[in-house]
Amino acid sequence: MITLRKCGSRLAVTLAALAFAACVQGEQQSQSADSTARNLTLAPTESTAALKDVPARATEAAKPAPEKKAPVKKAAPPKPAPLMLAAGTRVPATASDSISTRSAKAGDPFTATVSQDVKDATGRVVIPAGATVSGTIAAAEPAPNPNSTGKIELSVTSVSVRGSSYSIDASVVAMDTVMKGRGVTKADAAKVAGGAVAGAIVGKLLGKNTKGAVIGGAAGAAVGAAAARASRDIDVVIPKGAAITIKLNAPLTVKPA
Repeated sequence: MITLRKCGSRLAVTLAALAFAACVQGEQQSQSADSTARNLTLAPTESTAALKDVPARATEAAKPAPEKKAPVKKAAPPKPAPLMLAAGTRVPATASDSISTRSAKAGDPFTATVSQDVKDATGRVVIPAGATVSGTIAAAEPAPNPNSTGKIELSVTSVSVRGSSYSIDASVVAMDTVMKGRGVTKADAAKVAGGAVAGAIVGKLLGKNTKGAVIGGAAGAAVGAAAARASRDIDVVIPKGAAITIKLNAPLTVKPA
């Protein structure tokens, strides 16, 4: 009986030991499972923590906005100096239209065209060819007969250069003219008639008959015609395109081109 009790006690102890071992093993497995689950749960955190171990790049300082540079103004090119012609400079020109003492009178306007460039001492063109010279006719007198001379005088007042007009103090020192007879005019016819009448009177007084008067009239007419030819007016003419030379009496300044 005692032996059976001892065997029962040992068996109980063995069973208890096995049960305890099974409990311990179960608890270990549970702890292992919990540890595994915990590890799986913590993995992202650990991963993040691992990433945090790497020092983050310092935040770059904000770049200042680029300064707007004020536009650099280019220096204006220097203005060209005015163009000037000295007193005494000659300006060659040609008559724009024919001028005749037969129709022209003092005070009438005239124009001429500059025929070639007029340059200053440095070679710059002051008055270009084609510029217009304006003025007035100062005198226009035909020659009273072929043995005398008439006259035509021009007064220059301005010159137009590149669209601007400039007053000038200048004189016409030379110009091409021709003399042109007018032929027999009414005044000349009156001279012929007067000669005929005078001849007839003389013939009548001398011959005391009609025949003498006729002869005297014919002779008087011939004398009158000769007188008319000798006394007819001769016009002074400046043909269109004739050369006219102008000389400056004072300096002339014009704007540069």
